[in-house]
Amino acid sequence: MPIDVTYGYSSVNKGLNTGNKNYPIDTATSLGNLITAVRVKDIVLDKTHPQFTTVGEWNGLGTIFFDVVKDPNISSKNTWSTARPISSNIKAYPLINEIVYLISFPDTGIGSNPTSGQLYYISTVGIWNTPHQNGYPTIDTIPPPSQQKTYTMTELGSLRTVTSQSTKLELGNTFIERGNIHPLLPFEGDVIEEGRWGNSIRFGSTIKTKSPEVIGLNNWSQGQSESGDPIIIIRNGQSVKANNEGWVPITEDINNDLSSIYLTSTQTIPLNASSVSYFSYSSNPPQDINKFSGPQLIYNSGRIVLNTNQDHLLLSSIKSVNLNAVESVNIDTPTTIIQSSKVLLGSKNATEPVLLGDSTISTLASILDNMVGFLNSLENVVSTAPGTPLITLSLPANLLSSKLDEIKGNLEKLKSNTVKTV
Repeated sequence: MPIDVTYGYSSVNKGLNTGNKNYPIDTATSLGNLITAVRVKDIVLDKTHPQFTTVGEWNGLGTIFFDVVKDPNISSKNTWSTARPISSNIKAYPLINEIVYLISFPDTGIGSNPTSGQLYYISTVGIWNTPHQNGYPTIDTIPPPSQQKTYTMTELGSLRTVTSQSTKLELGNTFIERGNIHPLLPFEGDVIEEGRWGNSIRFGSTIKTKSPEVIGLNNWSQGQSESGDPIIIIRNGQSVKANNEGWVPITEDINNDLSSIYLTSTQTIPLNASSVSYFSYSSNPPQDINKFSGPQLIYNSGRIVLNTNQDHLLLSSIKSVNLNAVESVNIDTPTTIIQSSKVLLGSKNATEPVLLGDSTISTLASILDNMVGFLNSLENVVSTAPGTPLITLSLPANLLSSKLDEIKGNLEKLKSNTVKTV
């Protein structure tokens, strides 16, 4: 049974007859192919856009207005056609003057008309092969050489240099081009997702190479790690030491990128940790971070916040939990509970037991009470004939002596069996 090709640009005119007036017939006819490249002239990103209601309000978010690359003069601002993003799950909206692919697919009218369709854009064309921006103006808006780094130079790999003079290349209302945003250097087998501002996710692996230049860039492939061992690197903000040659690819730098997450398998990561003092360990201290070659999860940033707003924050380790800080470790909480069979305070070599507070106070209070009673007895002593025992003083003195002996025997019980200090 032959397949009826209903959609694609060879049949766009059918869709135009369904009442969709956003696609002029002459424009669609000039496209004539299944997939066609168009230049973005405007895009709806929020409700402040003047065409927000026209494109379907929030349902039309991401809708672009375009003209045809092959014949940009066939459209004016009043007759620009529109297209919607083909994916609603992954949003990578183009900038103004970037070029995208278009194709025709069904729209919401397909229930009543099987040929009902509209235009969708698929992907931005990487004209400059950079994740930052791939805009290219129409020929009559390319600025003179005095106002730009020439597009010939750009084609050789160099982004335009942003100057105080207008380049007339509009990229959007808020987008400001930065000439120092580098793409990531790929290695064989990598899958890389890059944002426009030096943020990226690399699904990569160890790459063993004999090239000294590449070895210096691929700093996660050193040590005993073998080619093909997986690694994921999430980076937000490229190295602060990156140069201004934004067309030259770079690799991630955990010590100078703004924020990083590394998920390793066998790689050693050359992280310069802020503090690596493990003096509190009597034996088997943790291996240095930049020498460890097992699976690990590394966070590195100017500040890290772990917060829960409904339940517990749990830290669990099969060995130890090490808190290592250059200045101090502070705990602010109404109640601090430490359940342990041995607590050392001040040093790993602490041997002096701490005292039980309530028991110590009770013992000292008992001593004072007995001494007070003895003194009260002394108040009632009267004079007798010389050589006659003072019965009223002798008896309480004897009782006090016995009690003090008992108290002395219990002093060892005041020491804590679990908490030692220096």
